[in-house]
Amino acid sequence: MQLPVLLQDIERCARAVDRDPASVRLIAVSKGQPVAEIRDKVLKFGHHVLAENRGQELRDKLRELPDPQLEWHFIGPIQSNKIKYLSQVHMIHTLEDASQATELARHAAKWGRAPKLLIQVHNGEVQKHGCPPAEVPALLKTTRELGLDVEGLMVMAPYDQPEAARQVFRQVADLNAKLGLRELSMGMSDDYPHAIEAGSTLIRIGSAIFL
Repeated sequence: MQLPVLLQDIERCARAVDRDPASVRLIAVSKGQPVAEIRDKVLKFGHHVLAENRGQELRDKLRELPDPQLEWHFIGPIQSNKIKYLSQVHMIHTLEDASQATELARHAAKWGRAPKLLIQVHNGEVQKHGCPPAEVPALLKTTRELGLDVEGLMVMAPYDQPEAARQVFRQVADLNAKLGLRELSMGMSDDYPHAIEAGSTLIRIGSAIFL
């Protein structure tokens, strides 16, 4: 799907549930994609918000695409030995526990800046990453005490299960509201309309753009 068509559909989905389309931002997930593809399928349309899920790949793409207009997001698991690659990231979507927050705070002190953070909420599937919902308030408190800025929550819905996805999105949106947070990173290529319906502000889409 060409990026302009996808953006139009995101706008349509937002209007269908009486939301301002400007309240939903698209993050183009460029993981595994060569720079030429990123330029051809994303950047040439004037879209500058990209995401990677591996620290070393992010490092390499920052070197190949040194455009200061680009806003990079990190959406992969946080590994302590790879945090060093995240110094220029605008937002990290995948904070899971206090040990990660401590390491991020330590690196941020060296960098002189701290990326914005989202707490990844566990969706109930054993194989998935995330902080259990009941533990999110404590992690939020600890992370803020470390001087880091948590702007919201992130979740991955069960794949190819529309009703389960809707339920997960609603639950995380409710938790986000209770905590007084403003950003919600929910929705991918196969379920973004449900995420927009539930209140997502950040949509992470890769395959619908690059396939």
